[in-house]
Amino acid sequence: MTLSALAINCTLKSSPNESSCGLLLSQVLAELAKHGVSGEQLRVADHDVKPGVTSDEGNGDDWPMFREKVLAADILVLGTPIWLGHPSSLCQRVLERLDALLGETDDRGRMIAFDRVACVAVVGNEDGAHNVAASVFQGLNDVGFTIPAIGSTYWVGEAMHGTDYKDLPKTPDKVAQTTAMLARNCAHLAGLLKQARYPAE
Repeated sequence: MTLSALAINCTLKSSPNESSCGLLLSQVLAELAKHGVSGEQLRVADHDVKPGVTSDEGNGDDWPMFREKVLAADILVLGTPIWLGHPSSLCQRVLERLDALLGETDDRGRMIAFDRVACVAVVGNEDGAHNVAASVFQGLNDVGFTIPAIGSTYWVGEAMHGTDYKDLPKTPDKVAQTTAMLARNCAHLAGLLKQARYPAE
């Protein structure tokens, strides 16, 4: 069975700046690859994703490209840093753009994101990873994605210190173990949903 994943990096830094969020997402994609899942990572800050809640906000909007890739993938990995205890503004923008999926149905009359798995990767040097994951989970589930058991992986450094995930000499064992479990569960659930789709009305 062929499965694919799209990782969306909601760092506020544009390329070629290093991104702790990008590093964690790369690690998630590497673990997914061990289960036969191909994937790619897109950085929102490198594109003009306009504000709004429709699938296309007009001239110059890059969201339609993101939307096409989201719907082509079996697994969506949404990655965000923590800012002031919240997901980044770009993560919120992605969720707002995904809101358009609420008004779309597939050829069976089901929400268009059905049969797709979503998970979350969070980095920061302050507390709040669980709160951020919970907030993002709710938005993703609202528009039709299925969240697996252990649906998030994260690293949070000491509060009010400047160490970033990308600056660590090695990945902490617990983070690596959680990332591996996340990937394993995502691949398993995506495979099940590909074989047995959610029922129509």
